Amino acid sequence: MQLYSYLAIIGIVLYLLFRLLKKRSAKRHFEELKNNWAKAKTEKFNFDQIKSYYAAQLHLGDFHQINDQSAKDLDFSALFAFLDRTTSKPGQQYFYNHLRNINTENQLKRFSTFSDTFLEAENERLKIQSQLSKLNHYNAYDFVRLITDEPMKRPKWIVWVYILSFLSIFSLLGGFFYPVLFLIMLPVFMTNMVLHYRNKNNLNYYLNAVHQLSIAIKAGNKISNFGNIRTYFKDLSFLGSVRKIQFKTSLIGFENKMNDEFAFFGWFFFEVLKITFNIEILLFFNFLEDIQHKRNDIEKLFRFLGEIDTAIAVASIKTEYQDRICQPYFSNKKEIRFSEIRHPLIKDCVTNNLDLSEKSMLLTGSNMSGKSTFIRTVAINTLLAQTLNICFAEDFTAPFLKLYSSIRITDNLSKNTSYYLEEVLQIKKLLDFSKEDTPKLFVLDEIFKGTNTEERIAAGKSILSYLNTTQNIVMVSTHDIELTEMLTQNDFDLYHFSESIQNQELNFNHKLKKGPLKTKNAIKILALYDFPKQIITEAEMLKNKPN
Repeated sequence: MQLYSYLAIIGIVLYLLFRLLKKRSAKRHFEELKNNWAKAKTEKFNFDQIKSYYAAQLHLGDFHQINDQSAKDLDFSALFAFLDRTTSKPGQQYFYNHLRNINTENQLKRFSTFSDTFLEAENERLKIQSQLSKLNHYNAYDFVRLITDEPMKRPKWIVWVYILSFLSIFSLLGGFFYPVLFLIMLPVFMTNMVLHYRNKNNLNYYLNAVHQLSIAIKAGNKISNFGNIRTYFKDLSFLGSVRKIQFKTSLIGFENKMNDEFAFFGWFFFEVLKITFNIEILLFFNFLEDIQHKRNDIEKLFRFLGEIDTAIAVASIKTEYQDRICQPYFSNKKEIRFSEIRHPLIKDCVTNNLDLSEKSMLLTGSNMSGKSTFIRTVAINTLLAQTLNICFAEDFTAPFLKLYSSIRITDNLSKNTSYYLEEVLQIKKLLDFSKEDTPKLFVLDEIFKGTNTEERIAAGKSILSYLNTTQNIVMVSTHDIELTEMLTQNDFDLYHFSESIQNQELNFNHKLKKGPLKTKNAIKILALYDFPKQIITEAEMLKNKPN
Protein backbone atom coordinates (compact mmCIF):
# COMPACT_ATOMS: atom_id res chain seq x y z
CA MET A 1 0.00 0.00 0.00
CA GLN A 2 2.87 2.30 0.89
CA LEU A 3 4.41 1.64 -2.54
CA TYR A 4 1.27 2.88 -4.27
CA SER A 5 1.28 5.97 -2.05
CA TYR A 6 4.90 6.73 -2.95
CA LEU A 7 4.16 6.20 -6.63
CA ALA A 8 1.14 8.53 -6.39
CA ILE A 9 3.21 11.23 -4.68
CA ILE A 10 5.98 10.89 -7.30
CA GLY A 11 3.36 11.13 -10.05
CA ILE A 12 1.84 14.29 -8.55
CA VAL A 13 5.29 15.89 -8.10
CA LEU A 14 6.25 15.09 -11.70
CA TYR A 15 2.94 16.50 -12.94
CA LEU A 16 3.38 19.73 -10.96
CA LEU A 17 7.00 20.00 -12.13
CA PHE A 18 5.90 19.53 -15.73
CA ARG A 19 3.25 22.24 -15.32
CA LEU A 20 5.80 24.62 -13.77
CA LEU A 21 8.32 24.06 -16.57
CA LYS A 22 5.57 24.52 -19.16
CA LYS A 23 4.52 27.85 -17.59
CA ARG A 24 8.11 29.07 -17.48
CA SER A 25 8.61 28.08 -21.12
CA ALA A 26 5.42 29.91 -22.12
CA LYS A 27 6.55 32.99 -20.18
CA ARG A 28 9.93 32.99 -21.95
CA HIS A 29 8.15 32.60 -25.27
CA PHE A 30 5.86 35.56 -24.51
CA GLU A 31 8.91 37.67 -23.66
CA GLU A 32 10.53 36.67 -26.94
CA LEU A 33 7.40 37.66 -28.87
CA LYS A 34 7.34 40.99 -27.01
CA ASN A 35 10.99 41.66 -27.84
CA ASN A 36 10.47 40.87 -31.53
CA TRP A 37 7.48 43.20 -31.83
CA ALA A 38 8.02 46.05 -34.33
CA LYS A 39 11.34 44.58 -35.49
CA ALA A 40 12.46 43.22 -38.85
CA LYS A 41 13.37 39.56 -39.18
CA THR A 42 17.02 38.51 -39.38
CA GLU A 43 16.40 35.04 -40.80
CA LYS A 44 17.06 33.93 -44.37
CA PHE A 45 14.09 33.86 -46.73
CA ASN A 46 13.30 30.79 -48.83
CA PHE A 47 11.25 32.40 -51.58
CA ASP A 48 10.56 29.12 -53.36
CA GLN A 49 8.56 28.07 -50.29
CA ILE A 50 7.19 31.54 -49.51
CA LYS A 51 5.83 32.01 -53.05
CA SER A 52 4.20 28.57 -53.28
CA TYR A 53 0.72 29.70 -52.24
CA TYR A 54 0.85 32.70 -54.58
CA ALA A 55 2.16 30.50 -57.42
CA ALA A 56 -0.89 28.23 -57.12
CA GLN A 57 -3.09 31.25 -57.97
CA LEU A 58 -5.86 30.07 -55.65
CA HIS A 59 -6.70 33.40 -54.00
CA LEU A 60 -6.59 36.26 -56.51
CA GLY A 61 -7.20 39.91 -55.72
CA ASP A 62 -10.71 41.10 -56.46
CA PHE A 63 -9.31 44.28 -58.02
CA HIS A 64 -5.81 43.65 -59.38
CA GLN A 65 -2.74 41.41 -59.27
CA ILE A 66 0.87 42.61 -59.45
CA ASN A 67 2.41 40.75 -62.38
CA ASP A 68 5.93 39.29 -62.46
CA GLN A 69 7.39 42.18 -64.47
CA SER A 70 6.17 44.77 -61.95
CA ALA A 71 7.36 42.59 -59.05
CA LYS A 72 10.85 42.52 -60.61
CA ASP A 73 10.76 46.27 -61.31
CA LEU A 74 9.87 47.07 -57.69
CA ASP A 75 12.46 44.74 -56.08
CA PHE A 76 9.53 42.85 -54.61
CA SER A 77 11.55 40.16 -52.81
CA ALA A 78 13.62 42.78 -51.00
CA LEU A 79 10.46 44.75 -50.18
CA PHE A 80 8.80 41.63 -48.76
CA ALA A 81 11.85 40.77 -46.63
CA PHE A 82 11.81 44.34 -45.29
CA LEU A 83 8.11 44.20 -44.36
CA ASP A 84 7.66 40.62 -43.18
CA ARG A 85 6.74 40.42 -39.48
CA THR A 86 4.64 37.25 -39.61
CA THR A 87 4.87 34.64 -36.85
CA SER A 88 4.05 31.46 -38.81
CA LYS A 89 5.17 29.95 -42.11
CA PRO A 90 1.59 29.77 -43.50
CA GLY A 91 1.24 33.41 -42.42
CA GLN A 92 4.39 34.28 -44.36
CA GLN A 93 3.06 32.56 -47.47
CA TYR A 94 -0.27 34.35 -47.11
CA PHE A 95 1.41 37.72 -46.55
CA TYR A 96 3.37 37.35 -49.80
CA ASN A 97 0.14 36.56 -51.65
CA HIS A 98 -1.59 39.49 -49.92
CA LEU A 99 1.04 41.96 -51.12
CA ARG A 100 0.69 40.84 -54.73
CA ASN A 101 -3.10 40.74 -54.85
CA ILE A 102 -5.07 43.96 -54.46
CA ASN A 103 -8.64 43.70 -53.20
CA THR A 104 -11.29 46.41 -53.34
CA GLU A 105 -11.04 49.65 -51.38
CA ASN A 106 -13.78 48.54 -48.98
CA GLN A 107 -12.02 45.23 -48.30
CA LEU A 108 -8.77 47.10 -47.67
CA LYS A 109 -10.36 49.43 -45.12
CA ARG A 110 -12.05 46.54 -43.34
CA PHE A 111 -8.74 44.64 -43.14
CA SER A 112 -6.94 47.76 -41.90
CA THR A 113 -9.50 48.26 -39.12
CA PHE A 114 -9.04 44.62 -38.11
CA SER A 115 -5.25 45.05 -38.07
CA ASP A 116 -5.57 48.09 -35.80
CA THR A 117 -7.27 45.96 -33.12
CA PHE A 118 -3.85 44.39 -32.46
CA LEU A 119 -2.16 47.73 -31.73
CA GLU A 120 -3.50 48.03 -28.19
CA ALA A 121 -4.67 44.59 -26.97
CA GLU A 122 -1.15 43.32 -26.34
CA ASN A 123 -2.06 40.37 -24.12
CA GLU A 124 -4.60 38.98 -26.61
CA ARG A 125 -2.16 39.55 -29.47
CA LEU A 126 0.60 37.65 -27.66
CA LYS A 127 -1.73 34.71 -26.98
CA ILE A 128 -2.69 34.58 -30.66
CA GLN A 129 0.94 34.89 -31.77
CA SER A 130 1.84 32.10 -29.37
CA GLN A 131 -0.60 29.81 -31.17
CA LEU A 132 0.61 30.94 -34.61
CA SER A 133 4.23 30.31 -33.62
CA LYS A 134 3.46 26.60 -33.35
CA LEU A 135 3.38 26.71 -37.15
CA ASN A 136 6.76 28.42 -37.47
CA HIS A 137 8.82 25.26 -37.98
CA TYR A 138 10.30 24.93 -41.48
CA ASN A 139 8.03 21.90 -42.07
CA ALA A 140 5.01 24.19 -41.72
CA TYR A 141 5.70 25.40 -45.28
CA ASP A 142 4.34 21.98 -46.35
CA PHE A 143 0.85 22.65 -44.98
CA VAL A 144 -0.02 24.49 -48.20
CA ARG A 145 0.58 21.28 -50.20
CA LEU A 146 -2.76 19.96 -49.02
CA ILE A 147 -4.51 22.71 -50.97
CA THR A 148 -2.13 23.29 -53.90
CA ASP A 149 -1.05 19.77 -54.96
CA GLU A 150 -3.09 17.47 -57.16
CA PRO A 151 -4.75 14.87 -54.90
CA MET A 152 -3.28 11.37 -55.09
CA LYS A 153 -5.66 8.74 -56.45
CA ARG A 154 -6.22 5.29 -54.95
CA PRO A 155 -3.84 2.76 -56.58
CA LYS A 156 -5.21 -0.33 -58.31
CA TRP A 157 -3.50 -2.60 -55.80
CA ILE A 158 -5.65 -1.24 -52.95
CA VAL A 159 -8.06 -4.16 -53.50
CA TRP A 160 -5.31 -6.54 -52.34
CA VAL A 161 -4.93 -4.50 -49.18
CA TYR A 162 -8.57 -5.16 -48.30
CA ILE A 163 -8.17 -8.89 -49.03
CA LEU A 164 -4.97 -9.16 -46.97
CA SER A 165 -6.53 -7.22 -44.08
CA PHE A 166 -9.46 -9.63 -44.07
CA LEU A 167 -7.07 -12.62 -44.10
CA SER A 168 -5.15 -11.17 -41.13
CA ILE A 169 -8.31 -10.77 -39.06
CA PHE A 170 -9.68 -14.15 -40.18
CA SER A 171 -6.46 -16.06 -39.38
CA LEU A 172 -6.04 -14.31 -36.02
CA LEU A 173 -9.57 -14.97 -34.81
CA GLY A 174 -9.93 -18.38 -36.46
CA GLY A 175 -6.58 -19.54 -35.11
CA PHE A 176 -8.01 -19.78 -31.62
CA PHE A 177 -10.42 -22.43 -32.91
CA TYR A 178 -8.24 -23.95 -35.64
CA PRO A 179 -4.56 -23.29 -34.72
CA VAL A 180 -3.43 -24.21 -38.23
CA LEU A 181 -4.88 -20.89 -39.40
CA PHE A 182 -2.12 -19.07 -37.49
CA LEU A 183 0.25 -20.34 -40.21
CA ILE A 184 -1.48 -18.02 -42.69
CA MET A 185 -0.44 -14.97 -40.68
CA LEU A 186 3.27 -15.14 -41.52
CA PRO A 187 3.03 -14.94 -45.35
CA VAL A 188 0.22 -12.40 -45.02
CA PHE A 189 2.31 -10.31 -42.64
CA MET A 190 5.32 -10.42 -45.02
CA THR A 191 3.15 -9.35 -47.95
CA ASN A 192 1.60 -6.59 -45.84
CA MET A 193 5.07 -5.40 -44.92
CA VAL A 194 6.03 -5.00 -48.60
CA LEU A 195 2.86 -2.98 -49.29
CA HIS A 196 3.29 -1.01 -46.06
CA TYR A 197 6.79 0.21 -46.89
CA ARG A 198 5.94 0.68 -50.54
CA ASN A 199 3.30 3.14 -49.42
CA LYS A 200 5.79 4.92 -47.12
CA ASN A 201 6.96 7.12 -50.01
CA ASN A 202 3.41 8.34 -50.49
CA LEU A 203 2.97 8.82 -46.76
CA ASN A 204 6.29 10.61 -46.27
CA TYR A 205 5.41 13.10 -49.01
CA TYR A 206 2.35 14.14 -47.03
CA LEU A 207 3.64 13.44 -43.52
CA ASN A 208 4.86 16.95 -42.70
CA ALA A 209 1.78 18.54 -44.26
CA VAL A 210 -0.58 16.27 -42.29
CA HIS A 211 1.25 16.92 -39.04
CA GLN A 212 1.09 20.68 -39.66
CA LEU A 213 -2.63 20.42 -40.46
CA SER A 214 -3.16 18.78 -37.08
CA ILE A 215 -1.33 21.69 -35.40
CA ALA A 216 -3.24 24.23 -37.51
CA ILE A 217 -6.62 22.78 -36.52
CA LYS A 218 -5.78 23.05 -32.82
CA ALA A 219 -4.36 26.57 -33.21
CA GLY A 220 -7.34 27.70 -35.29
CA ASN A 221 -9.82 26.47 -32.68
CA LYS A 222 -8.05 28.34 -29.87
CA ILE A 223 -7.58 31.55 -31.86
CA SER A 224 -11.26 31.58 -32.90
CA ASN A 225 -12.30 32.20 -29.29
CA PHE A 226 -10.97 35.78 -29.24
CA GLY A 227 -13.55 38.56 -29.58
CA ASN A 228 -11.96 40.57 -32.41
CA ILE A 229 -11.50 37.35 -34.41
CA ARG A 230 -15.17 36.40 -34.14
CA THR A 231 -16.20 39.95 -35.04
CA TYR A 232 -14.07 40.03 -38.21
CA PHE A 233 -14.67 36.46 -39.42
CA LYS A 234 -18.42 36.06 -39.73
CA ASP A 235 -18.35 32.41 -40.84
CA LEU A 236 -16.20 29.97 -38.86
CA SER A 237 -18.09 26.82 -39.86
CA PHE A 238 -14.99 25.51 -41.67
CA LEU A 239 -13.37 24.95 -38.26
CA GLY A 240 -16.05 22.43 -37.34
CA SER A 241 -15.65 20.74 -40.71
CA VAL A 242 -11.87 20.24 -40.52
CA ARG A 243 -12.13 19.27 -36.84
CA LYS A 244 -13.84 16.05 -38.00
CA ILE A 245 -10.57 14.80 -39.51
CA GLN A 246 -8.39 15.89 -36.58
CA PHE A 247 -8.12 12.34 -35.16
CA LYS A 248 -6.92 11.00 -38.50
CA THR A 249 -4.34 13.79 -38.87
CA SER A 250 -3.01 13.03 -35.38
CA LEU A 251 -2.83 9.30 -36.13
CA ILE A 252 -1.11 9.69 -39.51
CA GLY A 253 1.24 12.33 -38.13
CA PHE A 254 2.14 10.10 -35.17
CA GLU A 255 5.55 9.19 -36.64
CA ASN A 256 6.55 12.86 -36.70
CA LYS A 257 6.36 12.85 -32.91
CA MET A 258 8.77 9.93 -32.56
CA ASN A 259 11.78 12.00 -31.60
CA ASP A 260 13.30 10.23 -28.58
CA GLU A 261 14.51 6.75 -27.64
CA PHE A 262 11.66 6.10 -25.19
CA ALA A 263 9.05 6.69 -27.85
CA PHE A 264 10.72 4.05 -30.05
CA PHE A 265 9.11 1.20 -28.15
CA GLY A 266 5.65 2.70 -28.65
CA TRP A 267 6.43 3.30 -32.30
CA PHE A 268 7.62 -0.30 -32.81
CA PHE A 269 4.46 -1.80 -31.31
CA PHE A 270 2.26 0.56 -33.31
CA GLU A 271 4.21 -0.18 -36.53
CA VAL A 272 3.70 -3.96 -36.14
CA LEU A 273 0.00 -3.38 -35.53
CA LYS A 274 -0.29 -1.17 -38.64
CA ILE A 275 1.52 -3.74 -40.81
CA THR A 276 -0.54 -6.66 -39.56
CA PHE A 277 -3.88 -5.11 -40.46
CA ASN A 278 -2.77 -2.58 -43.11
CA ILE A 279 -4.13 0.16 -40.86
CA GLU A 280 -1.79 2.86 -42.18
CA ILE A 281 -2.51 2.23 -45.87
CA LEU A 282 -6.29 2.11 -45.42
CA LEU A 283 -6.27 5.15 -43.15
CA PHE A 284 -3.97 7.07 -45.47
CA PHE A 285 -6.10 6.71 -48.61
CA ASN A 286 -9.27 7.26 -46.63
CA PHE A 287 -7.65 10.42 -45.26
CA LEU A 288 -6.74 11.60 -48.78
CA GLU A 289 -10.41 11.31 -49.74
CA ASP A 290 -11.31 13.41 -46.70
CA ILE A 291 -8.69 15.97 -47.75
CA GLN A 292 -10.17 16.13 -51.23
CA HIS A 293 -13.72 16.54 -49.90
CA LYS A 294 -12.66 19.16 -47.35
CA ARG A 295 -10.12 20.93 -49.57
CA ASN A 296 -12.08 24.19 -49.55
CA ASP A 297 -12.42 24.15 -45.76
CA ILE A 298 -8.70 23.40 -45.33
CA GLU A 299 -7.88 26.36 -47.56
CA LYS A 300 -10.25 28.50 -45.47
CA LEU A 301 -8.31 27.40 -42.38
CA PHE A 302 -5.04 28.32 -44.12
CA ARG A 303 -6.41 31.73 -45.10
CA PHE A 304 -7.92 32.24 -41.64
CA LEU A 305 -4.56 31.77 -39.93
CA GLY A 306 -2.70 33.63 -42.70
CA GLU A 307 -4.94 36.69 -42.65
CA ILE A 308 -4.71 36.98 -38.86
CA ASP A 309 -0.91 36.65 -39.01
CA THR A 310 -0.78 39.24 -41.80
CA ALA A 311 -2.98 41.66 -39.84
CA ILE A 312 -0.67 41.35 -36.82
CA ALA A 313 2.36 41.87 -39.09
CA VAL A 314 0.85 45.10 -40.45
CA ALA A 315 0.20 46.31 -36.90
CA SER A 316 3.86 45.62 -36.13
CA ILE A 317 4.95 47.68 -39.18
CA LYS A 318 2.66 50.53 -38.11
CA THR A 319 4.21 50.51 -34.65
CA GLU A 320 7.79 50.45 -35.88
CA TYR A 321 7.38 53.19 -38.51
CA GLN A 322 4.64 55.26 -36.91
CA ASP A 323 6.62 58.51 -37.36
CA ARG A 324 7.35 57.80 -41.06
CA ILE A 325 4.09 56.48 -42.47
CA CYS A 326 0.63 57.84 -43.18
CA GLN A 327 -2.75 56.46 -44.16
CA PRO A 328 -3.46 57.15 -47.84
CA TYR A 329 -6.45 59.05 -49.13
CA PHE A 330 -8.09 57.57 -52.23
CA SER A 331 -9.39 60.19 -54.61
CA ASN A 332 -11.86 59.95 -57.50
CA LYS A 333 -9.78 62.38 -59.59
CA LYS A 334 -6.81 61.91 -61.88
CA GLU A 335 -4.17 63.07 -59.41
CA ILE A 336 -1.17 62.03 -57.36
CA ARG A 337 -0.25 64.25 -54.45
CA PHE A 338 2.20 63.52 -51.66
CA SER A 339 4.72 65.16 -49.38
CA GLU A 340 7.93 63.82 -47.86
CA ILE A 341 7.64 60.52 -49.70
CA ARG A 342 10.50 58.07 -49.20
CA HIS A 343 11.70 54.74 -50.55
CA PRO A 344 11.29 52.25 -47.64
CA LEU A 345 14.37 50.23 -48.61
CA ILE A 346 16.79 53.16 -48.74
CA LYS A 347 18.37 54.20 -45.46
CA ASP A 348 18.35 58.00 -44.88
CA CYS A 349 16.35 58.39 -48.08
CA VAL A 350 15.96 61.94 -49.44
CA THR A 351 12.24 62.73 -49.36
CA ASN A 352 10.31 64.47 -52.14
CA ASN A 353 6.99 66.20 -52.79
CA LEU A 354 4.69 66.07 -55.81
CA ASP A 355 1.42 67.72 -56.84
CA LEU A 356 0.20 66.20 -60.09
CA SER A 357 -3.37 66.98 -61.10
CA GLU A 358 -5.11 65.97 -64.34
CA LYS A 359 -1.68 65.41 -65.86
CA SER A 360 0.94 62.72 -66.32
CA MET A 361 4.64 63.15 -65.55
CA LEU A 362 7.78 63.25 -67.69
CA LEU A 363 10.94 63.08 -65.60
CA THR A 364 14.41 63.94 -66.94
CA GLY A 365 17.89 63.96 -65.44
CA SER A 366 21.30 62.35 -65.73
CA ASN A 367 22.27 58.87 -64.58
CA MET A 368 22.44 58.48 -60.78
CA SER A 369 20.39 61.62 -60.24
CA GLY A 370 17.44 59.66 -58.83
CA LYS A 371 14.93 59.29 -61.68
CA SER A 372 14.47 55.51 -61.52
CA THR A 373 14.50 55.49 -57.72
CA PHE A 374 11.80 58.17 -57.62
CA ILE A 375 9.35 56.39 -59.95
CA ARG A 376 9.95 53.14 -58.04
CA THR A 377 9.27 55.01 -54.79
CA VAL A 378 5.92 56.21 -56.11
CA ALA A 379 5.01 52.73 -57.42
CA ILE A 380 5.98 50.96 -54.16
CA ASN A 381 4.01 53.40 -52.04
CA THR A 382 1.03 53.04 -54.37
CA LEU A 383 1.21 49.28 -53.86
CA LEU A 384 1.50 49.58 -50.06
CA ALA A 385 -1.38 52.06 -50.01
CA GLN A 386 -3.68 49.54 -51.68
CA THR A 387 -2.55 46.39 -49.85
CA LEU A 388 -1.58 47.54 -46.32
CA ASN A 389 -3.30 50.96 -46.19
CA ILE A 390 0.01 52.68 -45.37
CA CYS A 391 2.47 54.89 -47.24
CA PHE A 392 6.00 55.96 -46.36
CA ALA A 393 5.14 59.65 -46.59
CA GLU A 394 3.60 62.48 -44.56
CA ASP A 395 0.52 62.38 -46.76
CA PHE A 396 -0.46 60.55 -49.94
CA THR A 397 -3.43 61.06 -52.27
CA ALA A 398 -4.15 59.04 -55.42
CA PRO A 399 -6.98 57.14 -57.08
CA PHE A 400 -7.48 53.47 -56.26
CA LEU A 401 -5.76 52.17 -59.39
CA LYS A 402 -4.09 49.28 -61.15
CA LEU A 403 -0.29 49.36 -61.26
CA TYR A 404 1.81 48.40 -64.30
CA SER A 405 5.48 49.01 -65.00
CA SER A 406 8.30 48.62 -67.49
CA ILE A 407 11.59 49.41 -65.76
CA ARG A 408 13.92 46.41 -65.78
CA ILE A 409 13.88 44.85 -69.24
CA THR A 410 16.49 42.26 -70.22
CA ASP A 411 17.03 40.15 -73.31
CA ASN A 412 15.73 36.59 -73.07
CA LEU A 413 18.33 34.07 -74.24
CA SER A 414 16.04 31.07 -73.68
CA LYS A 415 13.46 32.56 -76.07
CA ASN A 416 16.14 34.05 -78.36
CA THR A 417 14.67 37.55 -78.06
CA SER A 418 16.72 40.74 -77.99
CA TYR A 419 16.49 43.55 -75.46
CA TYR A 420 14.50 45.68 -77.89
CA LEU A 421 12.04 42.89 -78.72
CA GLU A 422 11.51 42.12 -75.01
CA GLU A 423 10.75 45.81 -74.48
CA VAL A 424 8.36 45.84 -77.44
CA LEU A 425 6.48 42.84 -76.01
CA GLN A 426 6.25 44.44 -72.56
CA ILE A 427 5.04 47.80 -73.93
CA LYS A 428 2.43 45.95 -76.01
CA LYS A 429 1.08 44.42 -72.79
CA LEU A 430 0.80 47.91 -71.27
CA LEU A 431 -1.14 49.11 -74.32
CA ASP A 432 -3.55 46.19 -73.93
CA PHE A 433 -3.95 46.88 -70.19
CA SER A 434 -4.68 50.55 -70.92
CA LYS A 435 -8.01 49.56 -72.49
CA GLU A 436 -9.41 48.36 -69.15
CA ASP A 437 -12.11 50.64 -67.79
CA THR A 438 -10.39 51.39 -64.45
CA PRO A 439 -7.82 53.99 -63.32
CA LYS A 440 -4.23 52.85 -63.91
CA LEU A 441 -0.71 53.98 -63.10
CA PHE A 442 1.92 53.23 -65.75
CA VAL A 443 5.53 53.56 -64.61
CA LEU A 444 8.20 53.44 -67.34
CA ASP A 445 11.95 54.00 -67.37
CA GLU A 446 13.92 54.94 -70.51
CA ILE A 447 11.38 53.76 -73.06
CA PHE A 448 12.89 51.99 -76.12
CA LYS A 449 16.50 52.65 -75.17
CA GLY A 450 17.38 49.52 -77.17
CA THR A 451 16.92 51.25 -80.54
CA ASN A 452 18.09 54.35 -82.47
CA THR A 453 17.42 57.87 -81.23
CA GLU A 454 15.13 59.09 -84.04
CA GLU A 455 12.73 56.13 -83.92
CA ARG A 456 12.92 55.89 -80.12
CA ILE A 457 11.67 59.45 -79.72
CA ALA A 458 8.95 59.09 -82.37
CA ALA A 459 7.66 55.76 -81.01
CA GLY A 460 8.06 56.89 -77.39
CA LYS A 461 6.00 60.02 -77.91
CA SER A 462 3.21 58.12 -79.68
CA ILE A 463 3.02 55.39 -77.03
CA LEU A 464 3.09 57.75 -74.05
CA SER A 465 0.33 59.88 -75.58
CA TYR A 466 -1.74 56.73 -76.20
CA LEU A 467 -1.37 55.58 -72.58
CA ASN A 468 -2.22 59.01 -71.15
CA THR A 469 -6.02 58.81 -71.19
CA THR A 470 -8.43 60.69 -68.92
CA GLN A 471 -8.24 58.02 -66.22
CA ASN A 472 -4.64 56.82 -66.64
CA ILE A 473 -1.58 58.39 -65.02
CA VAL A 474 1.78 57.86 -66.74
CA MET A 475 5.09 58.44 -64.98
CA VAL A 476 8.08 58.09 -67.30
CA SER A 477 11.76 58.88 -66.87
CA THR A 478 13.96 59.63 -69.86
CA HIS A 479 17.21 61.17 -71.10
CA ASP A 480 15.54 62.35 -74.30
CA ILE A 481 15.14 66.12 -74.00
CA GLU A 482 13.23 66.11 -77.32
CA LEU A 483 10.33 64.32 -75.64
CA THR A 484 9.82 67.23 -73.24
CA GLU A 485 8.92 69.54 -76.10
CA MET A 486 6.53 67.03 -77.67
CA LEU A 487 4.70 65.85 -74.55
CA THR A 488 4.01 69.22 -72.89
CA GLN A 489 1.25 69.55 -75.47
CA ASN A 490 -0.21 66.18 -74.43
CA ASP A 491 -1.00 66.83 -70.75
CA PHE A 492 2.42 65.93 -69.32
CA ASP A 493 4.00 68.00 -66.56
CA LEU A 494 7.79 68.23 -66.72
CA TYR A 495 10.02 67.49 -63.73
CA HIS A 496 13.73 66.83 -63.39
CA PHE A 497 16.61 65.86 -61.14
CA SER A 498 19.92 67.65 -61.53
CA GLU A 499 23.48 67.38 -60.30
CA SER A 500 26.28 69.87 -59.77
CA ILE A 501 30.05 69.76 -60.01
CA GLN A 502 31.78 71.55 -57.16
CA ASN A 503 35.47 71.38 -56.28
CA GLN A 504 35.98 68.66 -58.89
CA GLU A 505 33.30 66.51 -57.26
CA LEU A 506 29.97 65.34 -58.62
CA ASN A 507 27.09 66.12 -56.24
CA PHE A 508 23.49 64.90 -56.32
CA ASN A 509 20.89 66.28 -53.94
CA HIS A 510 18.15 63.91 -55.28
CA LYS A 511 15.49 66.62 -54.90
CA LEU A 512 12.68 66.74 -57.44
CA LYS A 513 12.40 70.04 -59.34
CA LYS A 514 9.59 71.26 -61.56
CA GLY A 515 10.21 72.12 -65.20
CA PRO A 516 12.57 70.80 -67.88
CA LEU A 517 16.24 70.03 -67.24
CA LYS A 518 18.29 73.05 -68.31
CA THR A 519 21.84 71.86 -67.58
CA LYS A 520 23.93 69.28 -69.43
CA ASN A 521 26.84 67.80 -67.49
CA ALA A 522 27.57 64.52 -69.29
CA ILE A 523 30.81 65.73 -70.94
CA LYS A 524 31.90 67.55 -67.79
CA ILE A 525 31.57 64.28 -65.89
CA LEU A 526 33.90 62.60 -68.45
CA ALA A 527 36.47 65.29 -67.76
CA LEU A 528 35.98 64.88 -64.03
CA TYR A 529 36.97 61.23 -64.32
CA ASP A 530 40.15 62.02 -66.33
CA PHE A 531 39.06 61.02 -69.82
CA PRO A 532 41.71 62.02 -72.42
CA LYS A 533 41.59 65.74 -73.30
CA GLN A 534 41.26 64.88 -76.99
CA ILE A 535 37.95 63.10 -76.32
CA ILE A 536 36.61 66.00 -74.23
CA THR A 537 37.55 68.61 -76.83
CA GLU A 538 36.01 66.71 -79.73
CA ALA A 539 32.85 65.97 -77.75
CA GLU A 540 32.39 69.65 -76.84
CA MET A 541 32.93 70.65 -80.47
CA LEU A 542 30.37 68.14 -81.76
CA LYS A 543 27.86 69.18 -79.08
CA ASN A 544 28.11 72.86 -80.06
CA LYS A 545 28.10 72.18 -83.79
CA PRO A 546 24.94 73.59 -85.44
CA ASN A 547 22.58 71.01 -86.92
